[in-house]
Amino acid sequence: MSSLLALSEENINLKTLRELCFNGIPFEGGIRALCWKILLNYLPLDQTLWESFLKKQREVYSQFLKEMIIQPGIAKANLGLSREDVTMEDHPLNPNPESRWNTYFKDNEILLQIDKDVRRLYPDMAFFQRPTEYPCQLILDPQNDYETLRRRVEQTTLKAQTVNRNRSGVTNVSSPGKALNLYPSNEYEVLPNGSEAHWEVVERILFIYAKLNPGIAYVQGMNEIVGPIYYTFATDPNSQWKEHAEADTFFCFTNLMSENRDNFIKSLDDSQCGITYKMESVYSMLKDKDLELYLKLQEQNIKPQYFTFRWLTLLLSQEFLLPDVIRIWDTLFSDEDRFHFLILVCCAMLILIRDNLLVGDFTVNMRLLQDYPISDVHTILTKAKELQDNS
Repeated sequence: MSSLLALSEENINLKTLRELCFNGIPFEGGIRALCWKILLNYLPLDQTLWESFLKKQREVYSQFLKEMIIQPGIAKANLGLSREDVTMEDHPLNPNPESRWNTYFKDNEILLQIDKDVRRLYPDMAFFQRPTEYPCQLILDPQNDYETLRRRVEQTTLKAQTVNRNRSGVTNVSSPGKALNLYPSNEYEVLPNGSEAHWEVVERILFIYAKLNPGIAYVQGMNEIVGPIYYTFATDPNSQWKEHAEADTFFCFTNLMSENRDNFIKSLDDSQCGITYKMESVYSMLKDKDLELYLKLQEQNIKPQYFTFRWLTLLLSQEFLLPDVIRIWDTLFSDEDRFHFLILVCCAMLILIRDNLLVGDFTVNMRLLQDYPISDVHTILTKAKELQDNS
C-alpha cells in the first residue's frame, strides 16, 4: 500500500500515513507536498473540510500581507507634504517605543537580516533566483504605489545591525563543499516589473512570521527551514496547490517552528526544552550505543555544541543537498516524536564515520564533523532506524 492509497480515504488515518511516509514519499504526482501539509498538522484529516479550511487560511494570510506589508508601505511611500503618518505625536525622530515610526525602523533591522540570508539560500541552485509563476498580485499590482519589501531594503539607509543571536557559529553555516557561491550578492539578475523571484517570497514569509512572533522574531537559520518547505510546495505539479505555495508554506513553517522554536530562543538554551539539552542527548545516546567512540570524542574535548548545534537547529538542512534534506524530512515529519528521531539520526551519522574518528586527531575530526563526508542519506536513515529498533 502506498502513501497515495492512504490519501484516498475520506478520513485519513494518520498512523498509517506516518508509517508509509517514514520510508520516503514518492516524488511522482506531488504527493509529498500534500503529505507534509498533513504531517505538519496544517490540513485536517477529514478531506471534506479541506476546501473551506484552505480558503479561510489563505484569506487570513492575505490579511497579514495587507496589515504588515502593504499598509506600512503605503504610509511610507506617500512622501508628499500632507503625510498622515507624520504628526506632532508621531514623527520619525519620536523616541516613544509605541511610535509607528519606531516600529518601522525596528522592522527594517529585522528585514535587512532576513534579506541578507534569503538572497543566499541554496546558492548552488538556480531555483530561488528564478521568477515565480504566481507572483503575489496583491503586492505587485501596478496600481499600488507603496514600498514592497524589496524596495524597502534598497531604499533603507540603515546599516543592518550585527545579529548577536548567532550562538555556536550559525553565521558561518555553510560547509566548504556546499558553499558554491554562484550568485555573488551584487550580481542578482533584476527581474522585470511585475515579477518576483522565489527568494522574495521566502523573505515575505519570514518577515510576517517575525512580525507575528515578536518574542522570537527572526533568528539566522530560519531561512534554511523555510527553504525546503517552500521549494516542495512551489514545485508541486498540481497548479492549484502550487499557486498558494506562499500561504501554505507560511502556516506549515509556523507549525514546525512551534515545535522547534525553543532551539532558537537563547534564554531557553539550558532548560529541559532548550538546545543544550538536545545536544547533550546526542552524546548520551552515543555513550549508550558506542562507548569507545564517545570516550574518544570526550578525550579530544570535542563538545557536542561544536557541530550538533547546527545539525539540530537547522534539521540537517545544511549538511546535505536539497533533495537529500527533503528525503530526511519525509522521515522526520512522519515520526511522531520527530525531534527524538533527529537525535537518532545525529547519533547514526557519528557511528557511520567511527573508524575515521577513532584514528583522527582533533583537527581532522572537527573537519569531518563540520563537513560531513557521507552523502548517502539512505544509509544514515537505515542506521538511525536500526538504533531506534535496538533501544
